[in-house]
Amino acid sequence: MVKLDILSDPICPWCYIGKANLERALERAGDHPFEIEWHPFQLNPDMPREGADRRSYLEAKFGGKDKAVAAYARVTEFAAQAGLTFNFEAMERTPNTLDAHRLIHWAGIEGRQSAVVSALFRGYFTEGRDIGNPEVLSDIADSAGMDAAIVARLLASDADTDDIRTRDAHSRKMGVNAVPTFIIDHRHAVPGAQSPEVWDRVIGDIKAQIGAES
Repeated sequence: MVKLDILSDPICPWCYIGKANLERALERAGDHPFEIEWHPFQLNPDMPREGADRRSYLEAKFGGKDKAVAAYARVTEFAAQAGLTFNFEAMERTPNTLDAHRLIHWAGIEGRQSAVVSALFRGYFTEGRDIGNPEVLSDIADSAGMDAAIVARLLASDADTDDIRTRDAHSRKMGVNAVPTFIIDHRHAVPGAQSPEVWDRVIGDIKAQIGAES
């Protein structure tokens, strides 16, 4: 197996699109070579813990309503190509994602990262849920087969908070400044929401290399 580390934030639309494109290629490949692990990267590390009104946040980020609308029109186009439907009208808040990243970390310990990451993306972009809310996160954990009561207790504590922040800071120190970023075999960085066809070629090349070495 080849390690595929994915740096991502569950409120990043391009991360969701990139995940969908990768999964399409993995399905086509069948016996793909990747062992996948998700890693924390906060788009807004200074976001208040309670989050912010999403419309105000986007208008401030993009320099006004019209520019925000234009930016997300492009996102909507690429999401549709990836087979995703974003329900922007239902998304009222932009959350702080520190706790969501803690949940992803705990899910990794239990071998449930893929299910939790998928549920976080779907919860935010399709269902308009506030994934900064501990109750929402506990419910997502439960839907992925984790113990919601234990997750709720962990979220009420500072467990692994420093670890998530340290890992996020380490990625920035190593030069990562945008997500998604895919790191193949600890050596090759593939930035951005690549198309399924790009992943087809990457997977084919890796399989050929493994075949040549065996």
